[in-house]
Amino acid sequence: MARRKINSGDGSDIETYDIDTSNSFIAKNGSSTPSTTLNEKKDNKFGTMILEKESDVVNFDLERNDSNTSSNLNDNSDDYNFDGKVAGERLKKDLKARHVSMIAIGGSLGTGLLIGTGTSLATAGPVSMLISYSFVGILVFFTMSCLGEMATYIPLDGFTSYASRYCDPALGFAVGYSYLIKYFILPPNQLTAAALVIQYWVDRDTVNPGVWITIFLVVIVAINTFGVKFFGEFEFWLSSFKVLVMLGLIILLFVIMLGGGPSHDRLGFRYWKHPGAFKEYSENINGDTGRFVAFVSCFVYALFCYLGIELTGIVAAEAENPRKNIPKAIKLTMYRIIIFYVITIFLLGMCVASNDPALLEAKKKSTSAAASPFVVAIQNSGIKVLPHIFNVCVLMFVFSACNSDLYVASRSLYSLAIDNKAPKIFAKTNRWGIPYYSLGVGVLFCMLAYMNVSSGSSKVFNYFVNVVSICGVLSWISILITYICFDRAVKAQGIDKSTFAYVAPWQPYGAYFALFFCCLLALIKNFTVFLNHKFDHENFITGYIGLPIFFICYFGFKWWKKTRIIPPLEVDLYTFKAAIDQEEEDGKIEDEKLQERLKNGKKDWEWFYETYLGKIF
Repeated sequence: MARRKINSGDGSDIETYDIDTSNSFIAKNGSSTPSTTLNEKKDNKFGTMILEKESDVVNFDLERNDSNTSSNLNDNSDDYNFDGKVAGERLKKDLKARHVSMIAIGGSLGTGLLIGTGTSLATAGPVSMLISYSFVGILVFFTMSCLGEMATYIPLDGFTSYASRYCDPALGFAVGYSYLIKYFILPPNQLTAAALVIQYWVDRDTVNPGVWITIFLVVIVAINTFGVKFFGEFEFWLSSFKVLVMLGLIILLFVIMLGGGPSHDRLGFRYWKHPGAFKEYSENINGDTGRFVAFVSCFVYALFCYLGIELTGIVAAEAENPRKNIPKAIKLTMYRIIIFYVITIFLLGMCVASNDPALLEAKKKSTSAAASPFVVAIQNSGIKVLPHIFNVCVLMFVFSACNSDLYVASRSLYSLAIDNKAPKIFAKTNRWGIPYYSLGVGVLFCMLAYMNVSSGSSKVFNYFVNVVSICGVLSWISILITYICFDRAVKAQGIDKSTFAYVAPWQPYGAYFALFFCCLLALIKNFTVFLNHKFDHENFITGYIGLPIFFICYFGFKWWKKTRIIPPLEVDLYTFKAAIDQEEEDGKIEDEKLQERLKNGKKDWEWFYETYLGKIF
């Protein structure tokens, strides 16, 4: 704690203030109550304050500090929780701890795991698949940890805001639009997938796929219209369902592996020996070279299976007490990777052979249960009814993904508008805190799903999806680069990380490690186009065109706005921090009240969740 003097414009002493070592607040005449935020060389609502590092004098322009300032400083006023936004541009912080945790868990559970793993197994074999998914899981853990540290320090409105504030506004522009493109395309893609899932029961000649697309579109628009609290509650139960499905699948595969199915065939490690733990890529590319090519290609499948797991960073802006709730969600990352990915894939490789004719046939199917390697395992064990039940589960997974993708699309455009990188109209929110213009644009892009009603245009749409698939990897790369800049700034400005609500483990080395391999995987994403007798130029162009688009956005914005990479000492680590500090303190008071209520109250649902489920999720 340092003692400073506030001087008026003519040099006369006005008051003496105490400033903590992080410069996060000033307290009047020895009081322990924060009076305002001290922003180094920043203009704020209290006036211009400049902290001279070697001096005991702070110049403070009192002319802007009118008589209404002190009366507005209360816990419930927008002036106190100053966030740089005007009325009609704020999101509602209505996501509770259980919402954030379950959204974080369920956000990474989708068709990539239920169906995409079949391609990995058929291409590379069980051990290649296990190693690649486990390794990419480590990259995911480091990326999520880095994002979690930034999001708990000062939660901002999406990745564009973090990159613009801590690294370079040009990087914020590039990652913002790259991420926006991805989530403008994903909702219509998921709507199409939902229609394909239903075709498992009802043929497209009987009921046009456009009917199912319309039904699902109306439902997800309604969910996203009635406020983030309703969205969070809906996603909480959908994610809970997804978790139960995955736990049930793990138990089922374990039973099948031990011979507990109707066939009573004890599989064990049979398929690791024959056809083998590592599979050759093709008849032409065989031997050790073929096994290596298959192994590397499996990393790409694994990478895209995890995409979307960064959803936690988006919901942080609408979470209650983010410094308490976001760390809980981030700490679950490693557990969900181990349980829902590593263990599931380990058991799948023991229950289905990589050369199983049913698995190879499933690769040719659509997005329904018929395309899932888990259904192959179920059918091989002699279980008859489960494939239909499993198709219902796939449908719910697709529906949840579509719902959350539309949410992310609206918040991504809102984030760009708040950061002055898109028209301000897209920052407008209604009384429920919904950016309705941004949501409307996302709904318009959902209409692309109707392209798939015609089978001829579906091929064009698949190319479109391939164009934006790399955007997810670029967002991870941008998160890691932003964190490295954030970490340098924290060290350069002498801020003690022990005061943080969450500190990412093994940093910054983990960030550099993950950054290197994410860049490598982005470059080799479509390397198999070079391996055929005929160069596949269509997949090459659509697979890599996302890279030049990203760099054009980055260098184009840098040239237009004359931006630069922000030096560590000039990175703003204080603006809006006081509001988050206050919210954290208010949260501690509410937690004390909750514990007292649980101790003396009746044993209802709240008691059960906080006592048992809350400790797990």
